[in-house]
Amino acid sequence: MSWGFMLLQNGRAPRPVTNVRDDTILKSSFWKASFEERRCLAPASSFCEPNGDVKPATWHWFSITGDDARPLFAFPGIWRRYKGPVKKDGPNVDIETYAFLTTTPNPLVATINHERMPVLLTREEEFETWLRAPAEEAMALAREYPSQQMRIVQEGLEKEDLLAAA
Repeated sequence: MSWGFMLLQNGRAPRPVTNVRDDTILKSSFWKASFEERRCLAPASSFCEPNGDVKPATWHWFSITGDDARPLFAFPGIWRRYKGPVKKDGPNVDIETYAFLTTTPNPLVATINHERMPVLLTREEEFETWLRAPAEEAMALAREYPSQQMRIVQEGLEKEDLLAAA
């Protein structure tokens, strides 16, 4: 799958929209049908956020705490098929795209990004609820992950995850 729902723009290339806000997922026709019909999980061991308006950006990689250096978790997501160009005047493609669910940031993430953070799921029952439960139950998972159960594992000017490159 490709990360980002393609948002069509007149006279310009489609723009991939990678995150869906918890406060708009049920209100916007851009997201709603996918939430009701096509939920997915994206496994991860960390995520990064830039430090905001400062140039050049300093990237901060967040992980949950646990027995491993970077325990696995999942981003709750939605997906759909996209048929059309990905570049202005480019050829049409037929791909599946996905987007993550975001919510208000916890105190740790808010030190870097005061607007949003991804929703993080860590337990099997949360995975099952996201994938199979009615909309109201699934949306109950859209909450901040506890900051005391997270940490910053890397920061710097390079956006690349150094652990992944090792």
